[in-house]
Formats: sequence, structure tokens, C-alpha cells
Amino acid sequence: MLTPSAGILLIAEPFLKDTNFMRTVVLLCDHQEEGSIGFVLNKHIAHTLDEIVPELEGIKIPVFFGGPVQADTLHFLHVCPDQIPGSHEVTDGIYWGGDFGIVKDLLRKNKLSHRNIRFYIGYSGWGSNQLNEELKGESWITAMAKQDLVFNYDTEDIWKESLRLLGGDYSLMTNFPIDPQLN
Repeated sequence: MLTPSAGILLIAEPFLKDTNFMRTVVLLCDHQEEGSIGFVLNKHIAHTLDEIVPELEGIKIPVFFGGPVQADTLHFLHVCPDQIPGSHEVTDGIYWGGDFGIVKDLLRKNKLSHRNIRFYIGYSGWGSNQLNEELKGESWITAMAKQDLVFNYDTEDIWKESLRLLGGDYSLMTNFPIDPQLN
């Protein structure tokens, strides 16, 4: 198990029942003694960016459920630090946030797409020591984040692919039923 830190993936164990995190992968973006912040990578919401940000009319980029905390906020991950000032490097080649005014301008000029930027409503958050307790309880499997996984276009495959990349017994987990009592 990897120690929680920015750039770690939290892969929900196969039988996790929490509806916010069932079969999800969360990119941990910040981990401090006071708490942790991350974004669910593989849960679309029913709206596109232009429906959430009206001044981006016609920009039909998918938006994801980042987590249940502050569901009235918009966040983004990207791979374009040279174009988006003020961003924070989470891990190799993956950046969080930055100047949203510039992001809107780049989107209008078609210089960003769903392949290099992802938008999230809300975030996943843990209070002081909460994530450590969940890890001890084996709610999460940890792995290092990889850019191609974080920005995987086929988001329905992210959970299974995360486990496959770990290999061994983790690969077998991809075939586990959600509820083992139904097996």
C-alpha cells in the first residue's frame, strides 16, 4: 500500500458500498495532516460544460462528478501547464487548476479539448486522518497515477484498467460481482 500523497490513485475495493465511490478511481491531488482532496475520475454527470458555464455556449465537453463535497464548485485537471498559468502539478504531467479565464479563452479558440482537460463538479474530501483510517480498513487500493489513465477517454474502463495495471490478484478483482451474495 502506498502512503497517501498527491498523485496517488485511490481505487475503490470491489465491494465498497458507498454510492459516491462504488467502483471508482480517485486521483488524490493534495494530502495534508488537516485532510485530503481528490477527484473521482470515472463518473460522468448528465451535463456538458456549456450547460454549467453559460458563457461557454456550444462547448460540449463532458463534466464529471468529482465527489460529494461542495457540489456547487467546478474544478479541472489538465496536461497544459504552459498554456494555463497558476496550475499546480499533482504528479508527472498532471496539473490541477489554474487561471479559469484563460481556460475559457483557450476553449473558445479550440485550443483545449476533452483529451487534455477534464472538468469536475465537487470534489472528494477527507478530514484529518479520515483517509488513513479508510486505508487501514482496506476501502481503497492505492497505485501511482498515470496520465493516460487519468485522461482515459473510456471512463467506464478506468476502474478495471487501474486494477489490471497492478496485476496479480488485483487483476482478478475486475471480474468480482458488486455484491458477492448474488454470485
